[in-house]
Amino acid sequence: MISNQIIQTSIDDLRGITRINLCVLDVNGSLAASTFEPSEISKDILSAFAGSPAESQSFQGCHFFKIYDEGQLSYILLTKGTGDDAYMIGKVAVKQLEGLIIAYKQRFDRNNFIQNLLLDNLLLVDINNQAKKLHINQDTLRVVYLVETQTAEDVIAMESVRGAFAPDSQDVITAVDEKNVVVVKELTDQDDYETLDKTARLLAGMLSTVRVSYGTIVSQLKDVSKSYKEARLALEVGEIFYPEKIVVAYHTLGLGRLIYQLPLSLCKMFMVEVLGENLPSTFDEETLSTIEKFFENNLNVSETARQLFVHRNTLVYRLEKLEKTTGLDIRVFENALVFQIALMVARYMEYLETKEL
Repeated sequence: MISNQIIQTSIDDLRGITRINLCVLDVNGSLAASTFEPSEISKDILSAFAGSPAESQSFQGCHFFKIYDEGQLSYILLTKGTGDDAYMIGKVAVKQLEGLIIAYKQRFDRNNFIQNLLLDNLLLVDINNQAKKLHINQDTLRVVYLVETQTAEDVIAMESVRGAFAPDSQDVITAVDEKNVVVVKELTDQDDYETLDKTARLLAGMLSTVRVSYGTIVSQLKDVSKSYKEARLALEVGEIFYPEKIVVAYHTLGLGRLIYQLPLSLCKMFMVEVLGENLPSTFDEETLSTIEKFFENNLNVSETARQLFVHRNTLVYRLEKLEKTTGLDIRVFENALVFQIALMVARYMEYLETKEL
């Protein structure tokens, strides 16, 4: 249903242009919006007008008009004055408000449809029928973005995201839970993942304290839920394995997505086989920072030593000490790969343990 605030804004605009005062009341006589005080209008008069077959009448210095919603009387409009100007402005206001009611109802229906589509609550036949009714193209390229919010029902985040997209576009901004704003964006044939990434960074830049994820491009409306699930997975996997990333795309998750599928029992077995009792949690801060920087520099000893501000021999000593502890010489690519996977598995296990608490 259209809000009283929207009605008030609409009649304020008309009052500013025409200088004719207007008032809108619901069928029970309760005030919805007004530019003047209609205290002299009795509820008996309103009730009599509502029950009459007349579409407009003049009482007590005002023109009365009926506003309908799908054939049902929803509001009564008053324009102050009995002249032709007040009558004509009243007719214009009725058309404008009835148009707004239809537009906001369609928007609400569209929003509900997209929410159910994202959650896989619709059969294929329902998707086809409702899409036709709401004039939604089923064969358009789309992608789903998830914008992480800081608090439940973050209205500011929702409105900021809405402001990033043209109001006349076919993009849908909605929410299906308390933590994320969902953007179902229509794409063109020229859009690629580089374009998608730029849009994601734009959203992240507007709300600097959030993360943004997105799924893969889909060509059918029925597959929007697939892109949504991928975006959700990207947000969760990114939190575990790539916490430094503000934007996380499903197609770039790599090893993180594979490890996320593993059961905890298999993770524990792998860690015992690879590292024994020397889990990453037992390493000191110096060892962990050395390993991280070594991997960042693609196993380059000289560059890692330079960035850590240590002598090359000091770095070699640390790496040899790690090899004695774990049995893995991470200067060798195969060992480095195993160790990198072990670090990611350890992060995943910590995440699972925290989630169970």
